[in-house]
Amino acid sequence: MSFRIRAARMDDLQHLYEMAKLTGGGFTNLPPDKPSLIAKLDRSAQAYGSKTEEQGNDLFVMVLENVETGVVRGTSQLFTKVGQNWPFYSYRLSTLSQTSKELDRTFSAQMLSLVTDLEGSSEVGGLFLHPNERAGGLGMLLARSRYLFVKEHRSRFGDKIFAELRGVIDEAGGSPFWDGLAGRFFGMTFQEADYFNAIHGNQFIADLMPKHPIYTAMLSEPARSAIGIPHPNGRAAMRMLENENFSYDGYVDIFDGGPTMIAKTDDVTSVRNSKEAEIIGLSDKGTKSIISSGSLNDFQATYASVHEEDDGVIIDPEGASNINVNIGDTIRYIPR
Repeated sequence: MSFRIRAARMDDLQHLYEMAKLTGGGFTNLPPDKPSLIAKLDRSAQAYGSKTEEQGNDLFVMVLENVETGVVRGTSQLFTKVGQNWPFYSYRLSTLSQTSKELDRTFSAQMLSLVTDLEGSSEVGGLFLHPNERAGGLGMLLARSRYLFVKEHRSRFGDKIFAELRGVIDEAGGSPFWDGLAGRFFGMTFQEADYFNAIHGNQFIADLMPKHPIYTAMLSEPARSAIGIPHPNGRAAMRMLENENFSYDGYVDIFDGGPTMIAKTDDVTSVRNSKEAEIIGLSDKGTKSIISSGSLNDFQATYASVHEEDDGVIIDPEGASNINVNIGDTIRYIPR
């Protein structure tokens, strides 16, 4: 089957809602709540419709569409600038070392501090692939096509970009990190807090969370063990981010303790190494790549074989058909 990435539309609502019900919790950017999804799609439509060349508080929602059936089987999101409407909070893991001359010993303690260091950065998030389609590299297509979009609209994104990976969630849908830390101050379960955040934002964290550092030694062992650890389903996503030059620098999600992966936008592999070229022919020979065409609402991406020549590229007919390009058109591409 053939798939392509395209801008989300309001008529994708039901498909997005059905996928949101499959996420299993801890997936703030895709809540199983139709009014919230409608608001996201409306905000995304405004972003796609804007011709600004400046970084602003935009959200771009993309979908993975089966070209043959029109069914949407995945989604991903791009936030151009976090921390505009309300503060963007993270925990930063750090170490404090203290020495006692009398005991002739040095003690090192790890601390979690509530910070807003990532405000003004761009974010890649909301990536979800339907369980029935988790093969054939479709997750990679969803993830990496976003970076081709960033390159195409570079001025609308910040100099730093990050991705929050979902943290450890137990079989009952709870979070050991939440139960050991924030849950003690909020009087609500992780699922309740996660749902509230998805619908209303995280300002309640600022209202109720203690501002002083938390010593990790005071947390339960399950909570400590979850700090900076991705959900088992997110390990492949973490490897993909590392391949894109993202790294973990001690920032963790305030709800489930999952790791935040950070990179300089221009150093992201698919941003830095993508190329533009004119299509000069159609053939099945070449290297499997991700190709994209168009901008804003017309942006599309798919897999295609790409063969480089001195004056352009030759791509396979199916890939060209998927995103409606032909000889003489220009594409952006990155080898898989």
